[in-house]
Order: sequence, then C-alpha cells, then structure tokens
Amino acid sequence: MPAPRPISQIASDIRAAWPKPYFGAVPYLDAMASLGSIAEDYGADSARSVVLYFLANAATFRGPVAKALKAELKALK
Repeated sequence: MPAPRPISQIASDIRAAWPKPYFGAVPYLDAMASLGSIAEDYGADSARSVVLYFLANAATFRGPVAKALKAELKALK
C-alpha cells in the first residue's frame, strides 16, 4: 500500500478542482495547505480536526473528482 499523499498536495488538488469554494470551507482548506500528515498540528488544532471540519463544510464540492479527493482525506485516519 503506497504512503498517503501530503495533505497540502490534496488541498492543492481541491483548489484546482473547486475554484470558488464554499466560504465555510476556506479556512480549513487554507490550513490544510500547510499540513503534511494527519499526525501534525495546525496551531491549537490537530490535522485530523482540520480535515474533519473541511469535510463538514465541503458538501457543495461535488462530482467524481470531489468524491475521490474527499475519499482520500477520509482514508487518512
């Protein structure tokens, strides 16, 4: 099984596929851009909570690419 991609790389792909993200997802997408792995922290928050909050605010991010990228984030446990 290959190593998971860095969260920042996934965030970059999300930005490319979702040019006008929902405003509630933007702070979490920005935070994910500086994270490498799910084990890191972003300020006082864990990377896990940042990813979960992004996913909770990304309901309007739809389509096959969105589904694949969200699945990749969910698999980072």
